[in-house]
Amino acid sequence: MREVAIAGVGMTPFGISDRSNIEMFSDAALEAIDRSNLEPGDMEALFFGNCLGDFEEGQLHMAPFVHSAIGLPMAAPATRFESACATATVAIRHAALLVAAGVYDVVLVGGTERAAAMGTPLATRTFAMACHAQYETPTGITFPGVFAMATHMYAAKYGLTLADLKRHMAEVAVKNHFHGAKNPKAHFRKEISVEKVLGGAMIADPLQLLDCCPFSDGAAAVVIASADKARQLVEKPVFVAGTGQAAAGPLNLQQDLTRVRSRETASAAAYKQAGIGPADIDVCELHDCFTMAEILAIEALGFYEPGRGFDAASRGETRLGGKGVTVNPSGGLKAKGHPIGATGAAQVVEIVTQLRGEAGGRQVGGARVGLVDTLGGDFGTICNIVLRR
Repeated sequence: MREVAIAGVGMTPFGISDRSNIEMFSDAALEAIDRSNLEPGDMEALFFGNCLGDFEEGQLHMAPFVHSAIGLPMAAPATRFESACATATVAIRHAALLVAAGVYDVVLVGGTERAAAMGTPLATRTFAMACHAQYETPTGITFPGVFAMATHMYAAKYGLTLADLKRHMAEVAVKNHFHGAKNPKAHFRKEISVEKVLGGAMIADPLQLLDCCPFSDGAAAVVIASADKARQLVEKPVFVAGTGQAAAGPLNLQQDLTRVRSRETASAAAYKQAGIGPADIDVCELHDCFTMAEILAIEALGFYEPGRGFDAASRGETRLGGKGVTVNPSGGLKAKGHPIGATGAAQVVEIVTQLRGEAGGRQVGGARVGLVDTLGGDFGTICNIVLRR
């Protein structure tokens, strides 16, 4: 297996868009190709992520239409990926593996989604389709409900009051909005307070409105190439040092939602392949679909022992300039936004930007190794990617 690198990245603003999925992805893809000093005709394959195009636009088989809109050669196959919120990360991992294996030299990969365009009721219903249709859907479960249950279980397991845990969760939201305010492509570019979070509408007890990420529109793309080719193309290639992916079944089989075993498994594989450990990570873009999700993630990724990460944001350790791993300098899903088919690619875009020292006011000083963590469904799919300078 040969070394693999990311040559170029591109991303639209996240938020609410009147552009189609194909238009948004084309913008992100052409930016990534241009920043790689390549042309569309140089792409040997397209790995395209989208989850809900049928509900969003009545358009399901979108990959070949994106392919032609960008101007890729007919010999370059176009393949759609779907792994719920981990869609684009899984696509990127597969692209990296195929380039490493020598099947391709250059692959365009990423994702797009118009989740906000559906409106909240339909978006909520379609997102919940990533739960188990026989075991979970009949109970009325939604993803806020899953993470609300996880919050209750965490508080009980580690002897915390819900009031104290909610305040620490609110600090996660405050931290990510602080970062998002520095990101010109974030859905929400406004700082918030702990009091504002705690005063919000209840969504799924104890999760309140600002504990939850938004439905967003947007697209992101990356160009993956063999390391030798990437070095010829750009001054600052970012290398794919390790990847890992794991799966888990329905919630009734997972039982203890405070320990995300699939994430522990996937991240361990990525660390092992990269030859590093959690202590070597400088910056991490992780799946903070809810504030409790970030707490669970920083523990499963090995940054904190189980039951010890709940107050990391309150102590300022995961904020820009903190003494720990800087978590979600983009603003995360919470503030940057969450167009599910594009989210993993946007996380990679942020880490590449950080490792190249091009993040401006949200730059993590001295960042050399970054981690991407994306969750699909209710812990059903986890995909991790270690990137290095």
